[in-house]
Amino acid sequence: MGTHLKFTMAGRQAVKAYLDLMSQPCRAVLIFLKNNKIPHTVEHIALRKGQQNTPEFTKLNPMQKVPVLEDNGFVLTESDAILKYLATVYNVPDHWYPKLPEKRARVDEYTAWHHTNTRLHASTVFLHEVLFPLMTGQPTNPAKLEKALSDLDGTLDKLENMFLKRQAFLCGDDISLADLLAVCELMQPLSSGRDILKNRPKLLSWRSRVQSALSDSFDEAHAIVYRLRDNFTAKL
Repeated sequence: MGTHLKFTMAGRQAVKAYLDLMSQPCRAVLIFLKNNKIPHTVEHIALRKGQQNTPEFTKLNPMQKVPVLEDNGFVLTESDAILKYLATVYNVPDHWYPKLPEKRARVDEYTAWHHTNTRLHASTVFLHEVLFPLMTGQPTNPAKLEKALSDLDGTLDKLENMFLKRQAFLCGDDISLADLLAVCELMQPLSSGRDILKNRPKLLSWRSRVQSALSDSFDEAHAIVYRLRDNFTAKL
């Protein structure tokens, strides 16, 4: 469990994040906290062990999902809401969630689209190739995986042509919450050794820029994905 300064300026207590780092949105929250040096503690909730179903956690979040943020008695669920709250309440650089209405609207535009596109399709590839075979002991269903990869391709096309276009990041010239949420989802299929961006130089360059902007916090949060990849590929 990570521990940092117990009290921040103006007497604010360190925020508490309930996370499982196998979860893409949880990694996004942890990276944001670390990268912006927001004092925090982490309570690890192992979804594979059903720890989200305990009475204590259900009281905190009746939806029994992570991430959850607790800040001085204020409890918030949903990664999108958590990240925007942190960006608004804490003194973080403006590029994460800009105050200028047009720029902020671009981040909101992406995050509204994200859940039923980038998140849905990248996680479906992970489910069919990694999670379902691990849980059931059955091999991957080739037809379902092919359909998931085809759906994901359509999303990657939109990321390149609608959001990224000719700019450095999804919503402009600097990294934002949109890039953070997107990159964590697009890293998930790497758990099986599948790099879904390998034939897409524009998105590979974007990922490299995001990784560079996030420095150590990126690799620290994704250590579990790298371990899964190494274990998965060693079995092949």
